[in-house]
Amino acid sequence: MAETALLLLGGNKGQRLRRLRWAKRALAALPGSRLLRRSRVYETAPVGPSRRPYLNAALALRTSLSPMGLLVECKRLEALAGRRAGRRWAARPLDIDILAFGSRRLSGPWLTLPHRRLCQRAFALAPLRDIAPSLRLPGGGTAASRLAVLKPPASSVRIFADAL
Repeated sequence: MAETALLLLGGNKGQRLRRLRWAKRALAALPGSRLLRRSRVYETAPVGPSRRPYLNAALALRTSLSPMGLLVECKRLEALAGRRAGRRWAARPLDIDILAFGSRRLSGPWLTLPHRRLCQRAFALAPLRDIAPSLRLPGGGTAASRLAVLKPPASSVRIFADAL
């Protein structure tokens, strides 16, 4: 049975926009999957030691893959884009996070749904607001309402491109 997965794409190394667009096409081409919605592309300040700004965008993907099957595909695509294991929060060509998968709740060593830090990250909330404006987040509220009260302020996120 197909479900809707909400994904966050990001990268701050190399040809950022080109790589995000490649990832969008690759995800939409996964077996049993189709792209439903895509956000604008946002440029955001890095989290952690990297000094390079990120580009981030969100996708709504209808898929018959399981959550773990989708995670495996996301990791495969990251590797194809040149991502290598390394320091946490280091510069990377591509990062694909599963933010939510239907109404499923999971808590495991490899995947937690909804994403455990979603409500704390403007770089995830801003694109999520574009594709799922009425989605109720864990703990209540929507992406827009959470962005409004986020510390540091959401002003650290700016639109980079109108379409992914």
